Amino acid sequence: MPGVAVVDSGNYSLEIDTGFLIDAFTLDSATRGILDGAEYVLNGTTEFAEVLDGVNSLTCRRGRRDMGDQFGAGSLSFTMLDTTGVFNPFNQDSPFYDTANDQPGLAPLRRVRLSRYDANDVQEYLFVGRVVNYDYNFALGGLDTVIVFCADDFYLLSQTDLASFNVSEQLSSTRLSAVLDRPEINFPVAERDITTGTQTLGGSAAFTVDNGTNALAYCNQINVAEQGRLFMARDGYITFQPRIGNTLSAPVADFHDDGTNFAYNGVGVSFEANQVINRASVTILGSNSPQVAEDLASQAIYFIQTDSITNSLLHSTGAALTLSEYLLEPEPTARYTSVQTEFLMLTVPQRDLLATLDIGTTITVEKTFTTSGNSTTELAQELAIEGIEHRIDVNRGHSVTYWTSPTTVVYQFIVSDAIYGILNADNVLG
Repeated sequence: MPGVAVVDSGNYSLEIDTGFLIDAFTLDSATRGILDGAEYVLNGTTEFAEVLDGVNSLTCRRGRRDMGDQFGAGSLSFTMLDTTGVFNPFNQDSPFYDTANDQPGLAPLRRVRLSRYDANDVQEYLFVGRVVNYDYNFALGGLDTVIVFCADDFYLLSQTDLASFNVSEQLSSTRLSAVLDRPEINFPVAERDITTGTQTLGGSAAFTVDNGTNALAYCNQINVAEQGRLFMARDGYITFQPRIGNTLSAPVADFHDDGTNFAYNGVGVSFEANQVINRASVTILGSNSPQVAEDLASQAIYFIQTDSITNSLLHSTGAALTLSEYLLEPEPTARYTSVQTEFLMLTVPQRDLLATLDIGTTITVEKTFTTSGNSTTELAQELAIEGIEHRIDVNRGHSVTYWTSPTTVVYQFIVSDAIYGILNADNVLG
């Protein structure tokens, strides 16, 4: 089996782009300089160095912990033991040193890929991004180490400013694509997974994008108008999902604490006052008329708790009012906020499935509670994944935490069924 074995978890790979091209055409070379050859081509294939065999542990985080947060750059961090000096940037004898250009092969902003192999040896990516920083620690008389910090391509967007450009009235997904097409960004079309949005954004002079606008901040502003999800998926694709609404009941994994289904060893529960939003205000760009939605009954119990958006990209005050109403959460609700499991607690098929879960996926978490009289009851909730954290220790195994949000669950209509055969707010056509 390929990769490096992680105890009770499977085989994994951690690859860093060395900057070399394995099969690139080279002018005037006796072997690589043959035109129309099948072995050496103009573009070449990037060479990746496998480094997991020199790493003890790593941590990978993507997504958000709470629905109210914006998605930022995902991160990957790990420490490499440099027993032979091959990672030393000053070591010109290192196999990773680019002698032609007199620079280290393992350099900042090179691609990095963390993956796991399933039972059929299919490589499934957990994180794709770029190295942001190599932090070298030279130990006199000891082992040198290299702490590596990585981020997904949201980092590149955060480091880029947009040039001024005029926009037209268009769907949120179309606007996002237009931003990614800008020459100062030029995000690869093949690495996009953008679903058609539900909200129309404004196109008047007030919505003109100013020179120097941060690219990631503007992309997040698009998502605030949509109220969907905008994130980098585990395979490195920029992913856009439309406004979050009802979820057709179809959990891909059921986490139980009774010894059945997917076992887990940690669950977070939240029942907080700051979940309440009983006054929401949205103002579109170029307008001085905030659109306000309120729940007076909630305010009488939980005081006034406000969410305000002052620079919405929505095209009309009507759409702004609809968003204000969408943002209202009049009552706090006890819910599961996270679930954690260890791969050593799972079967091989379960490990394979959990390694491929991504943001926006629906799962179920069920917990057993002891009630008065020492009786027990089970409470299950269907939830959406908002954030993912992988912790992998070669000698201790793989643990994963999913941060979740509540969903409004509906069920698929079934003809002649006593429960699901009635068309209503809970049962819908698929």
